Amino acid sequence: MESEMLQSPLLGLGEEDESDLTDWNLPLAFMKKRHCEKIEGSKSLAQSWRMKDRMKTVSVALVLCLNVGVDPPDVVKTTPCARLECWIDPLSMGPQKALETIGANLQKQYENWQPRARYKQSLDPTVDEVKKLCTSLRRNAKEERVLFHYNGHGVPRPTVNGEIWVFNKNYTQYIPLSIYDLQTWMGSPSIFVYDCSNAGLIVKSFKQFALQREQELEVAAINPNHPLAQMPLPPSMKNCIQLAACEANELLPMIPDLPADLFTSCLTTPIKIALRWFCMQKSVRLVPGVTLDLIEKIPGRLNDRRTPLGELNWIFTAITDTIAWNVLPRDLFQKLFRQDLLVASLFRNFLLAERIMRSYNCTPVSSPRLPPTYMHAMWQAWDLAVDICLSQLPTIIEEGTAFRHSPFFAEQLTAFQVWLTMGVENRNPPEQLPIVLQVLLSQVHRLRALDLLGRFLDLGPWAVSLALSVGIFPYVLKLLQSSARELRPLLVFIWAKILAVDSSCQADLVKDNGHKYFLSVLADPYMPAEHRTMTAFILAVIVNNYNTGQEACLQGNLIAICLEQLNDPHPLLRQWVAICLGRIWQNFDSARWCGVRDSAHEKLYSLLSDPIPEVRCAAVFALGTFVGNSAERTDHSTTIDHNVAMMLAQLINDGSPMVRKELVVALSHLVVQYESNFCTVALQFIEEEKNYPLPSPAAPEGGSLTPVRDGPCTPRLRSVSSYGNIRAVTSARSLNKSLQNLSLTEETGSSVAFSPGNLSTSSSASSTLGSPENEEYILSFETIDKMRRVSSYSSLNSLIGVSFNSVYTQIWRVLLHLAADPYPDVSDLAMKVLNSIAYKVSACPAHLCLPRYPKPVHALSLRGSPPTTSTSSSSLTNEVPKPAVSRELQRPSVTNVGVQYTPHSHQFPRTRKMFDKGPEQTADDADDAVGHKSFISAAVQTGFCDWSAKYFAQPVMKIPEEHDLESQIRKEREWRFLRNARVRKQAQKIIQKGISRLDDQIFLNRNPGVPSVVKFHPFTPCIAVADKDSIWHWWWPRGDKGAPWGRPGVLWGWFLQQRQTKHVCTSWNSSLWVPLPCCVPGAGMVVDWEQETGLLMTSGDVRIIRIWDTDREMKVQDIPTGADSCVTSLSCDSHRSLIVAGLGDGSIRVFDRRMALSECRVMTYREHTAWVVKAYLQKHPEGNIMSVSVNGDVRFFDPRMPESMKVLQIVKGLTALDIHPQANLFACGSMNQFTAIYNGNGELINNIKYYDGFMGQRVGAISCLAFHPHWPHLAVGSNDFYISVYSVEKRIR
Repeated sequence: MESEMLQSPLLGLGEEDESDLTDWNLPLAFMKKRHCEKIEGSKSLAQSWRMKDRMKTVSVALVLCLNVGVDPPDVVKTTPCARLECWIDPLSMGPQKALETIGANLQKQYENWQPRARYKQSLDPTVDEVKKLCTSLRRNAKEERVLFHYNGHGVPRPTVNGEIWVFNKNYTQYIPLSIYDLQTWMGSPSIFVYDCSNAGLIVKSFKQFALQREQELEVAAINPNHPLAQMPLPPSMKNCIQLAACEANELLPMIPDLPADLFTSCLTTPIKIALRWFCMQKSVRLVPGVTLDLIEKIPGRLNDRRTPLGELNWIFTAITDTIAWNVLPRDLFQKLFRQDLLVASLFRNFLLAERIMRSYNCTPVSSPRLPPTYMHAMWQAWDLAVDICLSQLPTIIEEGTAFRHSPFFAEQLTAFQVWLTMGVENRNPPEQLPIVLQVLLSQVHRLRALDLLGRFLDLGPWAVSLALSVGIFPYVLKLLQSSARELRPLLVFIWAKILAVDSSCQADLVKDNGHKYFLSVLADPYMPAEHRTMTAFILAVIVNNYNTGQEACLQGNLIAICLEQLNDPHPLLRQWVAICLGRIWQNFDSARWCGVRDSAHEKLYSLLSDPIPEVRCAAVFALGTFVGNSAERTDHSTTIDHNVAMMLAQLINDGSPMVRKELVVALSHLVVQYESNFCTVALQFIEEEKNYPLPSPAAPEGGSLTPVRDGPCTPRLRSVSSYGNIRAVTSARSLNKSLQNLSLTEETGSSVAFSPGNLSTSSSASSTLGSPENEEYILSFETIDKMRRVSSYSSLNSLIGVSFNSVYTQIWRVLLHLAADPYPDVSDLAMKVLNSIAYKVSACPAHLCLPRYPKPVHALSLRGSPPTTSTSSSSLTNEVPKPAVSRELQRPSVTNVGVQYTPHSHQFPRTRKMFDKGPEQTADDADDAVGHKSFISAAVQTGFCDWSAKYFAQPVMKIPEEHDLESQIRKEREWRFLRNARVRKQAQKIIQKGISRLDDQIFLNRNPGVPSVVKFHPFTPCIAVADKDSIWHWWWPRGDKGAPWGRPGVLWGWFLQQRQTKHVCTSWNSSLWVPLPCCVPGAGMVVDWEQETGLLMTSGDVRIIRIWDTDREMKVQDIPTGADSCVTSLSCDSHRSLIVAGLGDGSIRVFDRRMALSECRVMTYREHTAWVVKAYLQKHPEGNIMSVSVNGDVRFFDPRMPESMKVLQIVKGLTALDIHPQANLFACGSMNQFTAIYNGNGELINNIKYYDGFMGQRVGAISCLAFHPHWPHLAVGSNDFYISVYSVEKRIR
C-alpha cells in the first residue's frame, strides 16, 4: 500500500503510537469477492440496441405535380419569388423538358442516400397513374418499406376532407385524390414526404383515416357478415412515417434566393442548402469574400471525408446524430435513426429543415412528432465548422492553398475526455457519444477515440448499453479487420466489455470471422497478460453453448494456444484459459479428442494445486466438461475419464468451498456418463448396508459420544471426559457433518476414530440420525454414514491403476463424503447427485429384485431444522424451536433452509433404510425417464463462470475504494483505526494502574443454550457466545442480544478482522473442518489464528498440526506431532514461526514450521502429568511459554531451555483457562462452581463464586471463559446457561 495512504490515519496520533501503523498494514482475510458476494452471474440487462425489425426502403415513388408555367388558383405568388425546383429553374426550358429534368434531378438527389432502391417517377399524373404506381411498388416491395414523395407546387392546396390534387388526362382539371385511397394503395410500412403548402392537413387526415381503418376492422372482427370479414387483414398504418413541409395553416416561403422546394432541398441536399442559408445570414459578413456563387464551387465529394465538402457532410452527420440522440427517447431514436438507412438520412436532414424553415416562420411537421431541436447548442458547433471551412474557400479556389481540416472532432473528443475525467458517477450521459462513433471512421483520431470509448465502457454495464444503443457495434466489428497492432489492446478491451454485457454478439463475431482476430491476439507472446486475459474471456464467450463458435475456434487451433498459456504467471489469465478450454469441448466431442491428442487433461492437472482458488475452480470446471461429453465412449476414452476422475477426487479436501462445489458438478458429469455403473455401485453399498448395525442409543450422562472403530466394520461408543468438551459444540448440523472425519487416506488395519466435535452435552447419535426431519430423506444422514463406513478407504493416490469398477466405487465414496460437507451448498449439490442415482435405482425393472421406490421430487438438502433432543440427555433442556417446514419445491437458501420432500414420505417409518419399500404408487409417470435426463444438468450447477465474467462487466480502471482517499470505505477504515488505537491506549492506562481485584460484575444474562465458547470483540462492547445450536452476540453494556449467527463449529478466530473491519468470520472453521489422517481419540478441533500471515493452525484428534493459508484457501503444511495423544491447545507466533502445542498426555511440544518435517519439533516438555488445558506462547521476541494442566500446575518455559523456569500450583479440576495478553493475569474455571483469578506470580487475586443480585445465586460449573484482548474484562460461561462479564472496580474504569 502506498505510503501516503498509510500516513493519513496517523494524523491524530502521537509519535509513541507510530507502532500502530502495523495495525493499519495487517492483511485482511475473508474479504475477497468470493467471500463477500454470492457466486452467481449478474442479471442480464434487457438489450434494446439490436433492431429486431431492421428494414430497408426498397422502392421510391416520386410524384411531381408542377404543371410548369401555370400557377394554381389558390396561391398568390410574389414577384420575384422562389422558382428553383431541384435546383433547376423550370422557366429556363420548355415545360415538358423542365418537368422531366426536375424529376431526374430529384431521383439523383435521393440516390445519394439510397442508391439501391427502385425509383419510379410519376410526372403530373392522373389518379389512375398514381394508383398503378403505388400498387406496383407495394407488390414488389412485399414487407419492406416504400417511400412516397409528393410535390404539389403546381396544384391547389390539400383540402380539410383529406384530399390532395392531381390532374385529368387533358390537364384541364384538378382531380382530388383521397388520402384514404392512397393509404390503401401504399400499404404499410411506408414513408410519405409532402412538399406543398398546408401540408400539415395531410398529416392530420392520414391519422384520422388510419384510426377509421382500425375501427372498421374491429367491427368486421365482430360481425362475420361484414364485407371486410372475408378479406385478408391489411397491415396497420401505425408503422407509416410522414414528413410534411409546414403546418396545416402555413404557406411555403417564397424568398427568391431560396429554392421553391426548400423542404425537399433540406431533405435531399442538406449541405448545399445549409451553406446557402448560412451565406444569407448577417454573420457571413465576418467571412469576407464568400458569396452564393462561390459556394457552388466548393471542392470535393460528399463521400470523401478528406475534401472540404466531404468533411462538412461528415460533421453534419455527426452533429445531427448527436442532437437526435440527446433529444429523442431511446426507442424513437432507434426506430428513426437506426432501423432504416434512408429514413435515418431523411430525419437527420429533417432537423436541418426545421432549423432553416423556422427562420422563415414555417414549421415542418413529422409523424411521429419530434421534440424541437432547432435551438440545440450543437448547431453552434455546426456554424463554427461552416465558418472555418468557408473562411478558407477564397484562397483555396483562387490560390490553390491546401485545405486545413476542421478541429471539430478533436475538440469534441476533448469535451468527451473532460466528461470522463471530471464528472461524477451519477450524471447524464455524455452528449458527444455519437460523435465518438463517427470519429472511429477517421484514422487520424481513431486511436484516441478507441481509448476514450474504452474508458467510457469501463464505467459499467449501463455505459455499454448506451454505446450499443447509439450504434457502436458495426463500427467496432468492422475494425477487427484492421491489422494495426496499436489498436489490438483497445479493441480487445472494448470487446471484452461488450461481451460481458451482451454475450449474444458471439454469433456476429463468428459470422464476420472476428474470432480469428482474437485467436491471433491470444497467441501473441508480446501482448500484455492483462489483454490476453480479456482475449481468453472473449473467446470463452464465443464458444459458450454455441456450436458454430466451437467449430470455428477449434479450426483456429484455440486448444493448443490455450494450453501454451496454462502456466502463465498471471492468475486471471490461467483462470480464463482454463474456462475457455472447458467451454470449447463442452458437449463437443471433436474438441475433446483434440484435447486428448494434446494431453490437455494432463496439463490441466497442474492447475488443481494452483495457489489461487479461482484458478483451481476453473481447472475443475474444465476437467468436468472434459468428462461430461455425451458421445459414445471407447475403452480409451473411458480410461481417460477414470484418470481424470481420480485426479479430481484428490480435491475432496480442498480448503475452498467454491472449489469443492465445482468438484461436485464435475463428478456429476461422470455420474451422467456412467449412470448404470454408479447404479450398480449404489446397489452394492445398499446390500452391505443391510447388515451394518446402528449405533447404540445408550449413553452415559456427563460425557459425549464419540463412535470409535476397533476394526474395519465394528463400531462402539466411547465416553469422553467433560474437561475435553469445552471448546467445541454440536448440533444436528455439526453432528451430521462430523461424519466427514472418516479419512480417505487412513491406513488399513489401524485403529480409527472420528469425533463429532466433542459434544458439550450428552446426545445420542442414533437419536439425531433418527429425528423426524431425517425420516423425509431418501438418502438420510444415517444412510450416508453407513454407506461411508461399510468398507475402509484406500489411498486416493494409488487409485489410478485400479480395476474398472473400483473407480466408480471410489467416486461414489467421494460423493458420499461431499454430501456430508460442512459447507451447505456443497452438501446440497452432492445430495442432488446421489438422489439422482437413487431415483434410477428405484425405477429399475422388477427382475433386479428391487422394490418400487417413490421418486424424489427434488434433491434433498442436508440442512434441516434442529433435531429432537434424545430422551437420554439430561442437560439439553433448552431446545431451539423447530421452524415451520415448507413443502414448496424451491431451492433452499443459506439463510432460511427448508427441507425438501418426496411424495408420501411422511408415511415411512423413522428408521427406514435407503431403499425400503415405500407406499404403493397408484400410477407411474410415463415421462419419468425423460425428466431425469435433465435432472442433474438443471439442478447441479454453479454460477462460477458467470460470476467470473462479472469482473469484465465492472470497472477495472477505477481506483479501488479502499485506495480512494475520499471513499466511504476508506473513511470507515480510518475511523476504525483511530478508534482501535484509542481503545488500546485507554485500556493500557487502566492496566498500568495495577489490578487488585477483578470481581465487579458488569453484565449478567441467560444464554439460550449452555455456553461452550465465549469471545470478546477487541474494540466494540460485544461478546460472541457459542452453544450447541447457535452463536449469539451480546452487547454487554446494554444487555442486548443479537440474532443468532448460525450453527457453530469452533469459535476460535471469530473476530479475525478485528483490527480492520467490523465484519466477523462465521463460516471458515466449519469449511476447513476436513478429514485429517491418522485419527486418535481426543478432544475435538483445536485452532489458532495468525492475523499477520493469514495462517490458520488446526489440530485435535490427530497426530498432525495442519496449517491452512486462508488467502490461498489450501493446506500449506502438515507437521507431525510425534505423539499418540490428541492436541488440546495451540498457540503460535508469526515473528518467530513457532507453534506450541499442548497435548492430552501432558506434554508441551514446540515446532518451528520453517524447518523440515523431520526436524521441525525443536523442543518437548514432559513435566505435566495430565491433560493440558492451555498452552500459551507470548507474542514478543523474548516471549515465553505458559501452560496449565487439568491438575492445576502452571509452568513457564523459555523455548530455548529444556526445563521450566517456574512452576505454580493452583486449584485442581480445571475446565477452562485463559491468559490476558496485556495484563499479568490468568483466570481458571473449575467444575467446582467458581472462577479464580491469579497474577503472573501465582498469587490469588480473587475468587468468584456467586452472581451479583438478590440472594446471590451460586455460579454454576464453569464451561468456558475468556479475557478481553485489551480491557481488564473477563467473560465467564457456566452450565446453568448464564454469561457473566467481570471487570475492575468502577472507580478505576
